[in-house]
Amino acid sequence: GFSLIEMLAVLLVVLVLIGLYWGPATGGSRQRRARTDCQTHLQKIHMAMAIYANDHAGRFPELAGARTSEEALDALVPRYTVDTGVFTCPGSKDAPLPSGESLRKHKISYAYYMGRRAADAQQVLMSDQQVNTQAKAAGEFAFSITGKPPGNNHGKLGGNFLFCDGHVEATT
Repeated sequence: GFSLIEMLAVLLVVLVLIGLYWGPATGGSRQRRARTDCQTHLQKIHMAMAIYANDHAGRFPELAGARTSEEALDALVPRYTVDTGVFTCPGSKDAPLPSGESLRKHKISYAYYMGRRAADAQQVLMSDQQVNTQAKAAGEFAFSITGKPPGNNHGKLGGNFLFCDGHVEATT
């Protein structure tokens, strides 16, 4: 058995941890945690894309005439992944996607750079939602610097880039 003092000490520790997690001062840490979870999602998407590329001569999904990321990436579901939850960034306000359902009918949280190959190791393959769909010049911001939409999956913290070799880099 536990003594009353031991039980109170454990209760105090649990309350402090809950306060740290849910407290108003932890907004930034929740954003950082969401950004880290987002990196994990991008790596899981890359695993499905790598398997796809292995089956398609090293090419990642392409669809002639595709106007959205959802149209091109729909080739991954359900054969290469049924976990469509990874296509929703934990830092975004996008609704979770139903498992195994076509991506064409939904909105994902990521931008996809179609036309890449697995051999293009240092090329960006995907990223968090960006401020616009136009090509970026050196020094131009890809993500919101104000924390306001568009391109604000992680508020003012910037976003993540997934590269063709599977590594993810965070940027502000």
